[in-house]
Amino acid sequence: MALSKPAFLGHLKTLTNPHHRRHLQLFVAVQFLSFATPDEAAAERRRRKRRLRLEPPLSSLNRSPQQTQQQPKPIQNPNAPKLPETVSALTGNRLNLHNKILTLIRENDLEEAALYTRHSVYSNCRPTIFTVNAVLNAQLRQSKYSDLLSLHRFITQAGIAANVITYNLLFQTYLDCKKSDTALEHYKQFINDAPLNPSPTTYRILVKGLVDNGKVEKALELKEEMFAKGIVADPVVYSYLMMGCVRNGESDGVFQLFEELKEKIGGVVNDGVVYGSLMEAYFMKDMENKAMECYNEAVGENSSVKMNAMAYNSVLDALCKNGKFDEALKLFDGMISKHKPPRRLSVNLGSFNVMADGYCAEGRFKDAIEVFRRMGEYRCSPDTLSFNNLIDQLCKNGMLAEAEELYGEMSNKGVNPDEYTYGLLMDACFKDNRVDDGAAYFRKMIDSGLRPNLAVYNRLVDQLVQVGKIDEAKLFFDIMVKKLKMDDASYKFIMKMLSDVGKLDEILKIVDGMLDDDGIEFSEELQEFVKGELRKEGREEDLVKLMEEKERQKAEAKVKEVEAAEAAKKSARAAISSLLPSKLFGNKEGGTDTADNANAVEAVANASIAEAETGKEANVEEANGLESASIDANSTQEAIKERKF
Repeated sequence: MALSKPAFLGHLKTLTNPHHRRHLQLFVAVQFLSFATPDEAAAERRRRKRRLRLEPPLSSLNRSPQQTQQQPKPIQNPNAPKLPETVSALTGNRLNLHNKILTLIRENDLEEAALYTRHSVYSNCRPTIFTVNAVLNAQLRQSKYSDLLSLHRFITQAGIAANVITYNLLFQTYLDCKKSDTALEHYKQFINDAPLNPSPTTYRILVKGLVDNGKVEKALELKEEMFAKGIVADPVVYSYLMMGCVRNGESDGVFQLFEELKEKIGGVVNDGVVYGSLMEAYFMKDMENKAMECYNEAVGENSSVKMNAMAYNSVLDALCKNGKFDEALKLFDGMISKHKPPRRLSVNLGSFNVMADGYCAEGRFKDAIEVFRRMGEYRCSPDTLSFNNLIDQLCKNGMLAEAEELYGEMSNKGVNPDEYTYGLLMDACFKDNRVDDGAAYFRKMIDSGLRPNLAVYNRLVDQLVQVGKIDEAKLFFDIMVKKLKMDDASYKFIMKMLSDVGKLDEILKIVDGMLDDDGIEFSEELQEFVKGELRKEGREEDLVKLMEEKERQKAEAKVKEVEAAEAAKKSARAAISSLLPSKLFGNKEGGTDTADNANAVEAVANASIAEAETGKEANVEEANGLESASIDANSTQEAIKERKF
């Protein structure tokens, strides 16, 4: 027979007595022999399972309704900023998508990478912010600023939450484009609205960009804000501020910053990134001995200062610029000997840029080209800025052949020339009386899909006119007038050129195109200039007739547009009337409801037309916004030319 649980526990306590061990053995034996066959045991187990299904345990019946129901999720504020995804989201198909886009970036197909990213946003495999950042970073490296801003605007509208790296890339873009005020506006918006905190890299980017744009005072204010955010003193930030003081000739500011850094970090500066600017300040004070003491303290045999490639480059640059080129050569040789990638990186692209500049300053251009070509031996790859820097030095010193040879090597290195590259070669050709070759470089720039600015175009047509190539100048005008926003001076130049050769009809064709384009203003000053040129041949009235004809055509176009709108209303009214017969409105013939229904139909039609017009205006506004966001890469070259390190 079966025992209850209390009886069993009491009996077990009794059996623990050594005198009753024999009874315990007997009890266990009885338990093992309670079923005659295994089939009976299996039948008992099935019976118990059926009973549990019909009679659930009392513990489940005693639960309260609050325990059985799931707690509702808290309601989230839809206006609250969205947190960015973590790296754990980069798995499965999203990881495969990420690797696919990285492959396109490595193949230098940035347009396809950006397009693939855009299409993936509305697919079943939405890209992570890490994938978007990879594309943005690649666009930034190649100075494709307008493409970067367009993609950033797209992912913002698509609801992909940005992380701090995304914001840093946006700040760097505007700073490279000399839009420091815009960068600071985005920084303030980031501080006020984003659910993220800035990183030390954020302040490094902002401070360096402000210094490069000549706003050292604003950079100093940002340094204090960095401390207010709880970020410790960063020697890299101080090095950028000290560079700004050196460029402004404020050697005392360099010393003050260095002393402040010592105080912030405990009295000893072990990071060598600040020693180059400190040497520059001593050289500015004509304290060469102190400068060389700093040099020995930084790179001497018993030095305890930590030197990386950036720190070495700052010291190297200080030596090259202050008549210590022999010491710079020794230091550069030592840097190369210590360079053991990937364990230790003591040289980088900036090192070779500094040495190339140093050789050029010494007039040793052949050595500059040689050291520039050696960087591949040390796992350093040149970029467009490095090529432009050396090509500029060669062109300024009458070495156009060597500059063209260096330009030919860019494709082999996987580097794409930009507008500044072609502008350098074009100007050098003009200086060497090779106008046709200069025009050929301009043509290559256009065929490559690049966008030259108005100044480069004006230099081209001026040179062509000077050598009497009027037809070619007019040909380039016809090409670029659709790509550039010409100013009055550019129109006057081409019109004056055509007037001098008696091609007044060509002038009227240009005016005709200006009047057809609503985005171009035919100013009164330009009208008087055209009248003056036509007056020389007694054809002043031709301009008046042309303008009157254009006004008549525009008036007719407006009338046709109104008629088309009325026709659209009528067709919409007829369509709705055919779909909704009078019986559905519940009216009879001649009833007043018919007029009301007609008015309702007309209102619907008017609303549809108004909606179409609103969409058209929205599309035009969006197109204008994209055009205004497009940034000319030529305007950024001077801003980033100083970025050697």
